[in-house]
Amino acid sequence: MTRQIHIVGGGLGGSEAAWQAAQTGARVVLHEMRPVRSTDAHHTDQLAELVCSNSFRSDDWENNAVGLLHEEMRRAGSLILRAGDAHRLPAGGALAVDRDGFSQEVTRTLEQHPRIEIRRGEIDWPPEEWRSVIIATGPLTSPALADSIRAHTGEESLAFFDAIAPVVYRESIDMSVAWMQSRYDKGDGADYINCPLDETQYRAFIAALLAGEKTEFKEWEASTPYFEGCLPIEVMAARGEDTLRFGPMKPVGLSDPRTGRRPYAVVQLRQDNALGTLWNMVGFQTKLKHGEQTRIFRMIPGLENASFARLGGLHRNTFINSPRLLDPQLRLKTEPRIRFAGQITGVEGYVESAAIGLLAGRFAAAEALGRACSALPATTALGALLAHITKGADAKTFQPMNVNFGLFPELPGARGRDRKKAMAHRALADLENWLGHTRAAAE
Repeated sequence: MTRQIHIVGGGLGGSEAAWQAAQTGARVVLHEMRPVRSTDAHHTDQLAELVCSNSFRSDDWENNAVGLLHEEMRRAGSLILRAGDAHRLPAGGALAVDRDGFSQEVTRTLEQHPRIEIRRGEIDWPPEEWRSVIIATGPLTSPALADSIRAHTGEESLAFFDAIAPVVYRESIDMSVAWMQSRYDKGDGADYINCPLDETQYRAFIAALLAGEKTEFKEWEASTPYFEGCLPIEVMAARGEDTLRFGPMKPVGLSDPRTGRRPYAVVQLRQDNALGTLWNMVGFQTKLKHGEQTRIFRMIPGLENASFARLGGLHRNTFINSPRLLDPQLRLKTEPRIRFAGQITGVEGYVESAAIGLLAGRFAAAEALGRACSALPATTALGALLAHITKGADAKTFQPMNVNFGLFPELPGARGRDRKKAMAHRALADLENWLGHTRAAAE
């Protein structure tokens, strides 16, 4: 009999880990505390619920590192990418998904798997008799488990804020002002709703953002840093009046059909569900109080009568110091029966979280089944991300990181525009070789 694998946490990382381990042949128990205990950000009891954006970001594997990660995960049989592709929404060159259909499919698939058992309830620390465990509780780890992690690692779990963007009902957007267009007409060319601002409107909007009443921090949040990749919009605005105009409100690649010119600034909304009735405000994570959000966001041309299906919010994300605590197979150095996966390891983003879950599930299954597991090439997106969090980053300054080509080993001779493309082709060739060795070990 094979050793049973217990996975704590049914987010993207835990769901992917459960799928990979079970598909490899191991028996899995997936523990999810919702709905027995909920969180400040979740709204359902579904597995792999998307609590922030509905975008998996760029799907261009030849020119973008996260797109390459998409492709590698598809080739490795990722459940998260399979469900994402099945529930894809128009988003230019990005992979955006219908959040409800996506999580429902992941939940249904795992519930129906013959080697996966799902148990609902909170775990404060895996009991000693669980000899193979993956902790994939994500950024919203329960206080009890977070305390146990600190006690068992001797490290203070780090923390950062994450903010949620508002979602608007499509019927409440004034399309006589707004228009449909993707930047540079990518994708179908009209995947985003664009709300234009002239210079006067933009300056007034920035002033309102800065003056708006914000959520007050709790005492334990006072010294917690923001993650640079998901800053609240008013925090970005405080860095300089033009920061947003060169960030999420940049107008490049767009032309207002009413004037034939590029607007001074623009707010983009991306489709959030398959029916097209809900649209989220891209890059508009916020800690503004709810009443202030309604007032200030209705200053945006086209959103004067906006009706919000969900307003923005703020919650604390936690992650461990992985370079100090984990070995190259994601095992806790001081307690190797415990692995970590997902966003709690210090990767940032839905896809990165699922990617680490994919690896943890495969590593745990190989160990449980007594199979060899060759080292993952650092030339792949999966391998580069793994190497960064386990040995590449400086433990003294470790912060969450999205996948990017700066994590990859250089490719001699590759220069200029073709550099990323060459690195991407090398990555897929090396991944196929690794997957071949993995399949051979299982035979």
